[in-house]
Amino acid sequence: MRTDQILTRLERVFARLDREPERPAHLQTPQMSRHRVVLLGSTLAFYLAIVVAVLTTSWLVRLDWQIMFFRPYEQWPQLHAFLDYLVVLGQRGPTAVMVAAWLGWRSWRQHTLRPLITLGVALLLLNITVGSVKLGLGRLGPHYATEIGSAELFAGGDIFPSGHTANAVVTWGILAYLASTVVTRRVLSVVSAVVSLSVGATTVYLGTHWVSDVLLGWSAGLLILLALPWFEPLIARAEAYVFDVRELLRRRAETGRMPAPVVSALTPLLSAGGKWQLRRAVAAGDPAVDPAVDPAPTAAAHAAASAHTPAAHTPAPRPAPLLAGRPHLIRSERTPVTPVGSRRPAHTERAAARSAAARPATGG
Repeated sequence: MRTDQILTRLERVFARLDREPERPAHLQTPQMSRHRVVLLGSTLAFYLAIVVAVLTTSWLVRLDWQIMFFRPYEQWPQLHAFLDYLVVLGQRGPTAVMVAAWLGWRSWRQHTLRPLITLGVALLLLNITVGSVKLGLGRLGPHYATEIGSAELFAGGDIFPSGHTANAVVTWGILAYLASTVVTRRVLSVVSAVVSLSVGATTVYLGTHWVSDVLLGWSAGLLILLALPWFEPLIARAEAYVFDVRELLRRRAETGRMPAPVVSALTPLLSAGGKWQLRRAVAAGDPAVDPAVDPAPTAAAHAAASAHTPAAHTPAPRPAPLLAGRPHLIRSERTPVTPVGSRRPAHTERAAARSAAARPATGG
């Protein structure tokens, strides 16, 4: 009779994560090489140049207004319907879900949480860097511009740099950053570049961003991808911390320092596909409890321990004396007892009144 344990899908995922990482032998974690440092410095200089050009209302701002008055969505209206769907590839929610699903499968295949943690770190850096510049400069978009030729800064807007463009660079570029082979990394780099360029150009076509917004969005996303190797030690520590927390929760569950409902809810996450089982749980019909797990043995544990003690050291119990008592008669064998007199209690007031009415009247 087979007694194989049936594992849930979540338990199978954690079972694979418990195994050693099975990455390709030639794949190494990206390092901060000299070539990457040069690219990072050049991109940072380009980023600062765009910010200065917009702050000083230079020729770049005039180019923004010229393209805005050109109105590309009126020049090529037949592209509007298609580009409305294409720009979704730069929205944070849909793209994060799609890429997270792919990287989740990669984590399951490679038995490591690094792809998902890397995506989380990249998106966190994107929100901090791009969001702070957006709120700090407060630029208005083309549809809300108030003064022709103005940079529309510090007016309560939030479009500089372009969030769609920066998100497209980071979200799709992370696939190339985590590629397993050199050829795959090059192909995904080209694909992510095409997608990010298309999303940026689409926002200009729809009139939701200035050209300078898109240029700054491209450079902001590229800066995050180039700086990711500096965060690889943090990613490794975060992965180790996740598994350390799971081991801590296992020990607390075994020692009884967690409520039973919480233990029941966390068991699929802690079981690791059947490799770990809660040792405090006792099988049906087995009275033994592990004393190393349960510091307070129960009466069943004492009974199980005494069962293994030799009989020579255990005095035989004396039989209890049986005291002979009166035989117990059943109801049919008992002598019937007939009550004498009335069962009703006597009433002295009624008796006195009855005797006074029966006495004959005397006199006159």
